[in-house]
Amino acid sequence: MRNWTANYCVATYRLHDDKADFTKKAQGIAVGLTVGSWTELPQAQKSEMEKHLGQVVSVDVHEVPGEERYADIRIAYPDLNFSHDIPALLVTVFGKLSMDGRIKLLDLEVSDRFREGFAGPKFGLDGVRSLLGVHDRPLLMSIFKSVIGHDMPELRKQFLQQALGGVDLIKDDEILFENPLTPLEQRVRTCMEAAAEAEQQTGQKLLYAVNLTGPTYKLKQQAVKAIEAGANALLFNVLAYGFDVLHELAQDPDISVPIAAHPATAGALYPSTYYGIAAPLLLGKLMRLAGADLVLFPSPYGSVVMSKEENMGIKEALLQPDDRLKRSFPVPSAGIHPGLVPWIIRDFGTDTIVNAGGGVHGHPGGAAAGGMAFRQAIDAVLRGESLTDATAHHPELAAAVQLWGAKE
Repeated sequence: MRNWTANYCVATYRLHDDKADFTKKAQGIAVGLTVGSWTELPQAQKSEMEKHLGQVVSVDVHEVPGEERYADIRIAYPDLNFSHDIPALLVTVFGKLSMDGRIKLLDLEVSDRFREGFAGPKFGLDGVRSLLGVHDRPLLMSIFKSVIGHDMPELRKQFLQQALGGVDLIKDDEILFENPLTPLEQRVRTCMEAAAEAEQQTGQKLLYAVNLTGPTYKLKQQAVKAIEAGANALLFNVLAYGFDVLHELAQDPDISVPIAAHPATAGALYPSTYYGIAAPLLLGKLMRLAGADLVLFPSPYGSVVMSKEENMGIKEALLQPDDRLKRSFPVPSAGIHPGLVPWIIRDFGTDTIVNAGGGVHGHPGGAAAGGMAFRQAIDAVLRGESLTDATAHHPELAAAVQLWGAKE
């Protein structure tokens, strides 16, 4: 079998159509997205253009009685046709094609040559663990419950309470942009002072992922300002800015902290059966390739639901062994409470980050008690104890389970 990914990038599509000749459609895509036309070309020109011609790798037709027929089509695109960056690749394989009927981009296998330009995550899963000194359990992240309209003292109060609960990471809300009440540098200094205060009581290190925002041409400047003020992680709305911007930030030697990728606007791209880009590619493979150290995505249990199958696809894309790319931390998110910890560890293992907003701040005892309840749930699962049994000697967990229940 030919090794297509030596000098080609291979795209996999799913087409739904009850009447289409899928083989003819695949050939039309291979030609139309590369040389434009083929049969009309004179033989001499064909010889010259053939190295630029897309190639149909496979057409797998599925016909199930009572259901609409579809086909999974794989097409190889020559590396010669595009510059080696993710935007060029996406425009080549799915630019105008994304508007051509019910067709979804399921996967991309990039060539060895294309991969040479991507170092992937600077820290990755193991690097983030090393920064925190935690290697034997899932990490715990909390989110500011509300940030817009709050001044710096209120922000510090929120941060300190979360930190005292034993979380490993705290992230800004993705909608917290530069503003007069909590400007970037002052916000970083204030929150990192609170982190140091909490560490004196808990003995625990903490990463603060400050939201990196502003015009694209100023992002590096903003990142450097944040780092110089003491920031030890960044949050970045990758899809709003583009994968190439993440790539540039991740490979920049001056940006010396982990980057957490937020999935904002992803819902416009992955949920449909018939259109868009599959979640494991969009939020898994491409995020890791571009350099995200942590990747947030909707969990299969919480308030913003993604199917478990898609979740497992993202997990695999972020964690599968790769000699060239560090692993990225999967961060299933949205609607997570302590009672869901057994399911999270069951499905994602210990190499995951438990991420909570309302599950921390909504605890009857406050945010510090909310963080403690999560840590107690994690520890209970790891030692093989049911959450119900653990509530007997952990009042914080007991209050959380009473409020939200427990999934054993």
